[in-house]
Amino acid sequence: MRNRDARIGVVGATGAVGPVAVELLRQRGYTNVRAFASARSAGKTVAGLQVEEATPDALGAGDLDVCLFSVGTALSRELVPRVVEGGAVAVDKSSAFRLTDGVPLVVPEVNGRRAAEHDGIVANPNCCTIPLTMVLKPLHEAAGLARVRVSTYQSRSGAGVERMEELRATPPAEAHLDMDWDFDGVDFDEEAKLRAETRKILELPDLPLSVTCVRVPVLIGHSEAVWIETEDQLSPDDATRVLRQADGLRVEPVPRPRDAVGIDDVLVGRVREDETVANGLVLFLTCDNLRKGAALNAVQIAELVLERRAVAA
Repeated sequence: MRNRDARIGVVGATGAVGPVAVELLRQRGYTNVRAFASARSAGKTVAGLQVEEATPDALGAGDLDVCLFSVGTALSRELVPRVVEGGAVAVDKSSAFRLTDGVPLVVPEVNGRRAAEHDGIVANPNCCTIPLTMVLKPLHEAAGLARVRVSTYQSRSGAGVERMEELRATPPAEAHLDMDWDFDGVDFDEEAKLRAETRKILELPDLPLSVTCVRVPVLIGHSEAVWIETEDQLSPDDATRVLRQADGLRVEPVPRPRDAVGIDDVLVGRVREDETVANGLVLFLTCDNLRKGAALNAVQIAELVLERRAVAA
């Protein structure tokens, strides 16, 4: 049962993800929600909430139960410990704590039990890791994963509000693909995140996983083409049946980003045989990266945390 009186803070409330989180909390009946952002945004309103400045003192005052963070890594590293010191649980969307030992990295439909293992911090995965693991987990349970290859087609909203406005102002003939992440000479950090986070969530540390990430001129909606080799034979029809039965997935003949905008489910389809390898499957998935790829997953984690607190009390 949801504790609708829980004291919830949304940090980064004026960014691309924050307003979605505030709206989701409202839709789910939470009445004690506060919005936080930088000093530049303090005093603005988000969905009827006046924005407070996200200072260490304000967030660590002890008057919050759960705090949802959607800010940069450096700011999360500064503010999340203060929230925890104040007695709240931080659900953090940045990469600051995702691969830290002892910090659960949670997709509720995949490894929700891990949310109970926190020591004040629960990490919210990358916006492409979330839908990918939701698709891979049931297939792994059905036939075992031997190898995975992924190519992502990520929308501009994943890079923030400014990149969304930039796309809106771009003439169609000038729209282009991009790879706008930090590069180490081999991988973009987005590719390294997707690989490492997927292995952690699925508890498959040695899973061979090849990733290529690309930013596309789409406003909202991350998509992924996924090539899967399974240990046991699994036909496309059987794989489709497995995916239909999985929580949070909706099987569509042709998943499109525009059809995923504003909905909770991850769309998955075009499941077919990969004839180049034994036990090979190919599929395509897409989801609203601001919703299930970020805000909704955080809200679901918060609900697991609050449920545990209610049981403990």
